[in-house]
Amino acid sequence: MSESMPPASSGDHRTVLLRGGEVHSPADPFATAMVVERGHVAWVGSEGAADAFASGVDEVVDLEGALVTPAFVDAHVHTTATGFALTGLDLSSAASLAEAAELIRAHAAARPEDRILIGHGWDASRWPERRPLTRAELDELTGGRPLYLTRIDVHSAVVTTALLDLVPGIRDLDGFHDGQRPLTGDAHHAVRAAAFAAVSPLQRTEAQRAARLRAASLGIGTLHECGGPQISSEDDFTGLLDLAREEAGPRVVGYWADLDVERARALGALGAAGDLFADGSLGSHTACLHEPYADHAGHSGSAHLDAATIALHVVACTEAGLQAGFHAIGDAAVTAVVEGVRAAAEKLGLARIRAARHRVEHVEMLTPETIAAFAELGLTASVQPAFDALWGGEEGMYADRLGAERARTLNPYAALLRAGVPLAFGSDSPVTPLDPWGTVRAAAFHRTPEHRISARAAFTAHTRGGWRAVGRDDAGTLVPGAPADYAVWRTEELVVQAPDDRVARWSTDPRSGTPGLPDLSPGAELPVCLRTVVYGQTVFVRPNE
Repeated sequence: MSESMPPASSGDHRTVLLRGGEVHSPADPFATAMVVERGHVAWVGSEGAADAFASGVDEVVDLEGALVTPAFVDAHVHTTATGFALTGLDLSSAASLAEAAELIRAHAAARPEDRILIGHGWDASRWPERRPLTRAELDELTGGRPLYLTRIDVHSAVVTTALLDLVPGIRDLDGFHDGQRPLTGDAHHAVRAAAFAAVSPLQRTEAQRAARLRAASLGIGTLHECGGPQISSEDDFTGLLDLAREEAGPRVVGYWADLDVERARALGALGAAGDLFADGSLGSHTACLHEPYADHAGHSGSAHLDAATIALHVVACTEAGLQAGFHAIGDAAVTAVVEGVRAAAEKLGLARIRAARHRVEHVEMLTPETIAAFAELGLTASVQPAFDALWGGEEGMYADRLGAERARTLNPYAALLRAGVPLAFGSDSPVTPLDPWGTVRAAAFHRTPEHRISARAAFTAHTRGGWRAVGRDDAGTLVPGAPADYAVWRTEELVVQAPDDRVARWSTDPRSGTPGLPDLSPGAELPVCLRTVVYGQTVFVRPNE
């Protein structure tokens, strides 16, 4: 497994007893104490039994009623881009084109030395003007400097003329639109490569550090980095893996989205997977659909991989001992992935395909048939519940793009779980922010009620699910022998929430034996992370706590 797991010799080998709190553990639903030794959980149990350990440990931590849970795993992150959004130009809060323009002008004025300006997060579908900034407007706002500014889904971008001038032949590439419309497809990938090539190594490392620190402050112990030749760069990818090995913080598991399986292996990736694009996004009208978009007559998106190519890749990855994986959002793209993986299973045998735990990112438009195929083929659904919170509902972007009837079918988490499909939750940050408890809430209170799952199932998908997605079944829970990846939280009374209120009320009865979680009802205050520990090593402590 290629990840930034600290070697046994570098961690904190003190034996620590945590007591006087609530420990979320399937080993003991009423646990109040835990012992950590040599980077692993050694024991969980009751306060009375903790007395027997108190004299033999190196440190005793009084939790003062705090909750201890497994650390979260964010199963889909773009770390460097997340760091740039945290430290640079973030337009996700802009409520209008005019507000976005002022943010761009101020950022350009504040960064006179930067060779290139990079920003993210605009969403014209939420603006009264219903259009992005034009190239001429951006040229004026930046004083003619290079600017790369991605839409919130990162599948299209608006840029300045100065950036286009850095990309020879850009106007001949697929997806180039001169003037009003954002760049998509090959043209977008080309300007993105030019933009990130202009970023200095120091800027890149600072962004990666900022992203890892933010993750740690939110109780995230592991990040699945989704890089690739159309997304970042080899230097960015290997630099991040090196940084995570050398500096304390969340571990990083790397996926490199490339049909060149041996190249992915050489870069230290766990899989030639992640954002290996079978299609684009709904917001940019590039997700590949069986039926045209409701708001773009005659247009059904873009297919980047066919079933035959997908089959060849899955076979190559399986034989090489790597995970395969694809970005697929539209129903036609999901169908192509299913057909390709099934063809690979016919060649290599279903057992080998299932054992490889190949994965599909986003997988928003599913049918009963494709859900059944995911279960049959052992595919992991790596999904982002915040997408529904942001774009779902009767008035949301999904309904604009697809019509209300099709939009209601999106992100069917309950149906996936009923079919036995493994779920791994992530953010796709910076598309949506790193926000693990918010992600659990979004799944438990899905905008389409029939797709809701229990908070417990959602929490599992965001902890153990991320570990299972990388082939590890021995982690993501606080049980003896598991890696000591955990977070300590200040929170209110614990409850058990489920889509059916009758189940929720019954499960709060102590006799149910179900570990409680914080109340995640809409409007309730989310837990505050006090401490994050990775492999027994503290990587974050909230100041003044």
